Amino acid sequence: MVNSIGIFDSGVGGLSVLREVAALLPRESVRYVADSAHCPYGHRPADEVLALSLDIVRFLLDKKSKLIVVACNTATAAAIDELRRRFPHVPFVGMEPAVKPAVEQSRTRSVGILATAGTLQGRPFSRTRERYAAGVKLHVAAGNGLVELVEQGREDSAEAEALLRAYLQPMLDDSVDELVLGCTHYPFLSGCIEKVTQGRMVIVNPAPAVAAQVERLLVQRGLLADEVDAAQASYEFFSTGDVKTLAQLQKKHLPQLGERCSFRELSL
Repeated sequence: MVNSIGIFDSGVGGLSVLREVAALLPRESVRYVADSAHCPYGHRPADEVLALSLDIVRFLLDKKSKLIVVACNTATAAAIDELRRRFPHVPFVGMEPAVKPAVEQSRTRSVGILATAGTLQGRPFSRTRERYAAGVKLHVAAGNGLVELVEQGREDSAEAEALLRAYLQPMLDDSVDELVLGCTHYPFLSGCIEKVTQGRMVIVNPAPAVAAQVERLLVQRGLLADEVDAAQASYEFFSTGDVKTLAQLQKKHLPQLGERCSFRELSL
């Protein structure tokens, strides 16, 4: 496989980012790591998430990744500063809640953030909140249990709807009109979110902006795939858990990747 974009997440949530990267950069090969054996990251101590992230990044670099996307808000909060320090030659793209566009677009000046506890306690969210949220009311909810439902392919279940209703109803009651998704698993809950909110909130998904940043960095560093690379472009998926589950969820959420996908188990 040619030099590729590396993407990793605690599980399948990063597929929401891969979907945007693949749409924007169809000539690029991608290696994706789902650390399903340790999913979810949201409740784990930051030093443990950092150690897991370092192991995955070393693996992706051994596999000739030319850029790495930390497609997990919790891992970004716990690890991206240290990853950039340890691997200064590697371009990293991380995740953080898209507070800025939500604040700019809000008519009611009331913005909701649905994220994991690890993300909400991390420095990237704290910095973003301080920089962009002045003058608005932020309603923050830790979406406990939602990641697990997405990992199980139950994002449209009655249980998912009940959890989302519990997290979002207080926001609806306080006129929140922009909902920032602060976990890469949550875009797969969009249908259920829309059912609960009945169009009263705009869902803000940061994944398209992340894909755009990936493209910018590849262009700046002269790393875009050439015609020879594009002819060999493929998608290689690794899971530290059940690789069959990852394959099933890829086919469910990214069927457009077709036959260019392969799946392997990974021990770290």
